Amino acid sequence: MTIASSMPERAADPTGAAVVPKMLRRQRIAEAFVAWSLAGPALVLLVTMFFLPVFAVFAIALTDWQFGATTLSFIGMANFREVLADEGFRASFANTIFYVVIVVPGTIVLGLAIALLIESGKSCRAFYRAIHFLPFMATLTAMAIAWEALLHPTIGLVNQTLAGLGLPTANWLRDENTVLPVLAIIGIWQNLGYAMVLFLAGLKSIPQDLYDAADIDGADLWFDRLRTVTLPMLGPVTMFVFIVVALKAFETFDTVQVLTQGGPGHASEMLLYTLYRESFEYLRTGYGASVAVVFLFIVVALTLIQARVMDKKVHYQ
Repeated sequence: MTIASSMPERAADPTGAAVVPKMLRRQRIAEAFVAWSLAGPALVLLVTMFFLPVFAVFAIALTDWQFGATTLSFIGMANFREVLADEGFRASFANTIFYVVIVVPGTIVLGLAIALLIESGKSCRAFYRAIHFLPFMATLTAMAIAWEALLHPTIGLVNQTLAGLGLPTANWLRDENTVLPVLAIIGIWQNLGYAMVLFLAGLKSIPQDLYDAADIDGADLWFDRLRTVTLPMLGPVTMFVFIVVALKAFETFDTVQVLTQGGPGHASEMLLYTLYRESFEYLRTGYGASVAVVFLFIVVALTLIQARVMDKKVHYQ
């Protein structure tokens, strides 16, 4: 009897790897089928609602298509070169950065301050939360009209109050020096409640033991407790609020459209309004698509930079 004939018969595998049983293969196929069946609708929706529109905008940006036209021509990167050389686009970009620089820190600081005041109170917490969160839930167009009435140069409550106090008044929405700061104040007012709610949730998640330990170490003043415990533990929440509010600030459109239409001149025109005007008022859809692409790259790049810089300073539990 040879050695080969004495060995039990088994499937030959020249690589030495074990053969996967048919039952196990069928189970894996079934699991994969179930997984794709569950993820498939969401994947189709993501491709249909996000990737295809983005691809379409990129494609249109490479053409000279005008809204309503039946023909178009491929012009390559000409629209992008025009965007980067356009003084109006540069002014719009500068206005947007100025707006973001005011709105984001202002929203974070005031949102945290209000959250701390509400959390330290003993009564009516729900009432104060609802009052401050109302602007975020309200229709921004209606709120913008209310702000327009408040800021009216003659009968507005703001100017009447200032005149009653003997202070100088202004045409807030028609003065190049005041229109953008006023829009930024409205932006802070709108986002304040959202930041406050997130900070309240973050404050409730801080263990009381950390404050007790800080008291033992001599940090018994509110400022010391804020610096050594509260702010470090709110790092992840602060980073999230920073990114979300920055994105919303970059996407500001409603208040500009209702209150100023980009004026006076181009003093309050921002990137999203420039995109709208070029695409739907001037019907330069190819050029407007190139503005959208540049806007997308700017927002994504600044968001990644912000997240990367802030992530190094954030303490995760």
